[in-house]
Amino acid sequence: MEANGKRVMKASSAVLIAITVGTIGFKLLSINNASLFDCFYMTIITLSTVGYSEVVELDTAGHLFASVLILMGMGALIYFGSTIVALWVETDLQQVRRRKKMQKAIDALRGHVIVCGCGTTGSRVVEELMDTQTPFVMVDSNLAAIDATVQAYADSRNKGGLPLYINGDATEDKILFQAGIERASGLVAALRNDKDNLYLIFSSRQLNPGLRIVARAMEKDAPKKMIRAGANRVVAPNILGGMRIASEMIRPDVTEFLDIMLRDREQNHRIEQVKLPPDSPLIGRTLSDSRIRKATDILVIAIRDPDGAFEYNPGPETILREETTLVVLGAVDSILKLRKSLHASTLISIAPGPGQ
Repeated sequence: MEANGKRVMKASSAVLIAITVGTIGFKLLSINNASLFDCFYMTIITLSTVGYSEVVELDTAGHLFASVLILMGMGALIYFGSTIVALWVETDLQQVRRRKKMQKAIDALRGHVIVCGCGTTGSRVVEELMDTQTPFVMVDSNLAAIDATVQAYADSRNKGGLPLYINGDATEDKILFQAGIERASGLVAALRNDKDNLYLIFSSRQLNPGLRIVARAMEKDAPKKMIRAGANRVVAPNILGGMRIASEMIRPDVTEFLDIMLRDREQNHRIEQVKLPPDSPLIGRTLSDSRIRKATDILVIAIRDPDGAFEYNPGPETILREETTLVVLGAVDSILKLRKSLHASTLISIAPGPGQ
């Protein structure tokens, strides 16, 4: 961008110099002592070659100066015009290349989250997904909202690579396919009104029946309709706001603890869920034998069994079963390490061998 600015300044300077030289030259060479404005006007019609009659009386020297000015001035104008056109074409080509590169990266995603809407709610969702290093794609028809989110990330904690996004209407199937909805694991419906979110939920559920859909609802009756349309969960900010106010009154220390944990950019601890895959050697072992705490420094604060029941603060003798979900507290990097280590090919470093 800085180099492009220098090119425009250089081309603009050539035109300004030609206009200045022409104005001063006509002033000095005019026979009728023309005004400075008339000399400026004479310079403009000379450089533009529009063919208007001369407003400054010139002798032979003046006509010779005008001829030289036309040649030099036209060169400056052509240089300026070609520079602007070149920058325009280059910018378009760069945008095309950037879109192709980004679409290629999106096509390579598997099990990602699609965030539809980059407003106040959507941008906060994106922030959390970035902090937890969860792959995602933003979709919004408002390019300014996307740019604001991308710029905020670039100015703060860029961990390598800007967020992937698609500028388009999330209620259109072709846009959802561009975002890889058939390969996605989840979708956040955070568009600007409930009707659009409702339509988005219905379309997304048809395109990917196994998709987890979480939606935002503003109207009182919207959550029930969204659930019927296919949403797994619906979040109503107005209701949550009331619950938050009550929590601040009743349990302020707990609320502050959770807030500090979410805002802590140095330690970056999170409460997360980790599901045991079918091939995990941890299946059938006790929580103590899994050595999760020792190997990853992660605290298992709850376990949800395949039937959906929660066991809070599980004891060391708790047996881990297939499809069990662990609710854990730990640093983001440690949680990522645990997720990668739960498969048979990589868990050897965590789980003890027979007899250990």
